[in-house]
Amino acid sequence: DLLSLEEGTFCLANLHCKHVLCFASGADSGNALKPETDAPTLSSHSRRRRQLKVEYDKDGSMPQLKTEPWEPPRWKTQLENIRAMRSGRDAPVDNMGADKCHDADAPAHVKRFQVLVSLMLSSQTKDQVTSAAMQKLRAHGCTVENILATNDETLGQLIYPVGFWRNKVKYLKLTSAMLQKEFGGDIPDSVEGLVRLPGVGPKMAHLAMDIAWDQVSGIGVDTHVHRISNRLGWLKKPTKTPEETRKSLEEWLPRELWSEINWLLVGFGQQVCLPVSPLCSVCLNHGLETPDNLCLPGSNQHDLCLSVPRLITLDSREKAGEVCFFLFQKFLTQISKTTVKIT
Repeated sequence: DLLSLEEGTFCLANLHCKHVLCFASGADSGNALKPETDAPTLSSHSRRRRQLKVEYDKDGSMPQLKTEPWEPPRWKTQLENIRAMRSGRDAPVDNMGADKCHDADAPAHVKRFQVLVSLMLSSQTKDQVTSAAMQKLRAHGCTVENILATNDETLGQLIYPVGFWRNKVKYLKLTSAMLQKEFGGDIPDSVEGLVRLPGVGPKMAHLAMDIAWDQVSGIGVDTHVHRISNRLGWLKKPTKTPEETRKSLEEWLPRELWSEINWLLVGFGQQVCLPVSPLCSVCLNHGLETPDNLCLPGSNQHDLCLSVPRLITLDSREKAGEVCFFLFQKFLTQISKTTVKIT
């Protein structure tokens, strides 16, 4: 649309994209325009280049496409199947988990401290070993004051043979001193405060908030939850660490399931979906796999499942072939060395 013609200035505007081009004639308003023949001829290189200003109206931008939030296919069916398989409540976590290791008759702040201690001891340790260590600690006196008054050697004997027990002796002492100084012998009531304690990570913090304070702050992801979430296809993309798994799960899993999911998957991992040689034949989720949702070891491409050959992925078969070829080469090398020695 031609908007105006005034004193040798032209303005061209578009409804959605405004292009403003301004040409100054250089003549006074009172002077007449010179004939075209009198104007000097300019080459394309000597002409002065004008800048083009482009502005876009906000209402003329492309509309944003609405996308549905991602969630794994058949996850509700898989969840109900796991609930059915866990209905017996007879896994080690059901009888010896962190919520079972504290003294029920102790004061509230002491119970919370014992929950935190059991979580710290449970890292890289089976529930049976953690429970036995907690029984010895409670008999000795599992309070902040008693832990600080106990020498390192005795404390080590009480918690042995939990995984990395020497480091945990140090963490228990440092954490107890910090709790006594900053929290009056109680434990922090926030994830931020809990992860500040020596030897306490995000998984322990979220579980402590759930068990000790009855507050759901996040999903407690241990090695079982991490492994099974990848196997079930419950993550938008495979994860390498429990913390990555926690963030991925929390993006789509309804918040009302955050507390239950740890208990469900830990017991399921202890009884059926084992790290090595899982019992796929008795799993109710066996057969629900699809190309995007494979409920089998090897689907996360971190381990091979040779017990169910028909479900092995192509990548796993290729990896198995590479392993066999490597072992065969080592065998031939060993044979050649032996032959040389004999000759």
